Amino acid sequence: MLVELQLVEQRHQAVLEVFAGVSITQVALRYGVTRQTVHRWLRRYAALGLAGLADASSRPASCPHQMPPEIEARIITLRVEHPEWGPQTLKHELGEEDSTPLPAYSSIYRCLLRHGLITPEPRKRKRSDFRRWERTRSMELWQMDVMGGVRLTDGTELKVITGIDDHSRFCVSAKLVPRATARPVCEALAQALRRYGVPDQMLTDNGKVFTGRFGPGKGEVLFDRICRENGIRHLPTAPRSPTTTGKVERFHKTVRLEFLKDRVFASIAEAQHELDEWVERYNTRRPHQGIGMAAPLDRFVLAVPELVDDPLAPPAVPPDLPPGRTVTRVVGRNGRISLATFPYHVGAWLAGQTVEVVFRNDALIEIFHRGVLVKAHARRHPKDAPPPVRGHYMSRSKPLSPEPAPGGTLMRMVDPTGCVSFAGKSYRMGKAFKGLQVEVRLEKDTVELWLDGERIRTHKATHDPSKLYGAFANPGGRPRKQKAS
Repeated sequence: MLVELQLVEQRHQAVLEVFAGVSITQVALRYGVTRQTVHRWLRRYAALGLAGLADASSRPASCPHQMPPEIEARIITLRVEHPEWGPQTLKHELGEEDSTPLPAYSSIYRCLLRHGLITPEPRKRKRSDFRRWERTRSMELWQMDVMGGVRLTDGTELKVITGIDDHSRFCVSAKLVPRATARPVCEALAQALRRYGVPDQMLTDNGKVFTGRFGPGKGEVLFDRICRENGIRHLPTAPRSPTTTGKVERFHKTVRLEFLKDRVFASIAEAQHELDEWVERYNTRRPHQGIGMAAPLDRFVLAVPELVDDPLAPPAVPPDLPPGRTVTRVVGRNGRISLATFPYHVGAWLAGQTVEVVFRNDALIEIFHRGVLVKAHARRHPKDAPPPVRGHYMSRSKPLSPEPAPGGTLMRMVDPTGCVSFAGKSYRMGKAFKGLQVEVRLEKDTVELWLDGERIRTHKATHDPSKLYGAFANPGGRPRKQKAS
């Protein structure tokens, strides 16, 4: 007859066999355990008796890195007061309160999980699998869209015309309208342009208020017209691709969670006033996880916008630069500009952008982009380099001739189209004079064309003054190529 022994009874028999003189190695081999295990049974039996042979808890007696109860209680309080805050935001708030020691993200997550304040969701993709795309500077791209869900006490639903800066997540538009038709949407765009300036690009979906891409007509809509006349490149998304405008869509989620949740307003004026106050906090004080827990304003102020009075007018001139001799340059692909054939580094992130170079003194050069100082260099090119002309230095490889005085003359031949080329510009003479040599006279701001001592034409000077040196260096015109005999 087989009898099943309990675990404690088997361990007790093993201990008794050792006491009877059986070697520990034979006992361990018989019971299928190691010799160390038999020694542990003997020690526990000697200390606690038969009760020491029962299974004990594996929980440690203490945990030095356990979260202090005060910190855990504060996390629970913040979560209850702000249900929309996640572990990342809670950690940031604890850091602002100087709570020490500051728990890790995973510790806060487990704390919320223990108290039932968060529901674990299966993650289909790892966080590292997602790649975040954003522009490298502010005012390079805006995302605009329309959001609903704002309700009044009379049952009316309002729309919000939203817009954010792609790089800084700064909200540039949050206007409430009864209906999101073309005119209110364009008025919201015009208001944002007047207040913050003109961005380089605009990203929207394919709504009819934004583009006529899929509309019945072939002409441009008002939104496209405003973008075109202000030099803004409009980028519609691909059809059925809401993730392309993911930043403004995520902004909508934030508005619904932190501003619209369980709220009904008495009027559109009241709703707009409260929305403006929330947007002001969002832009200036609320930490944003997408930009390293900084406020959107901290990133947005790095770019000084070009403000316009009229959204249909071209952009205004950049802000005034500090006093000093100033020239302009376009940054090359390698992130450098050239001054008197000497390269100066600006930064590859400004490639293709126009910068202003201010000569502080004989030893210091400062480089500005849209009124913001981006680089400063000690002057490397010679102090006797020729002065800049219209933002460009003359080449030092050729000696400079004195600037032509008014009344200077030279000879040019009339081409088959009846025009005369002078300093890189064409001036009309007439087809009747083609092939003839005419005299070109420079008189202040006019160019006169003479033939046989008689003035035929007078034109307003439109050529580049920097090219007069080359023009008067060859008064007889460019030499003709001689055919080989």
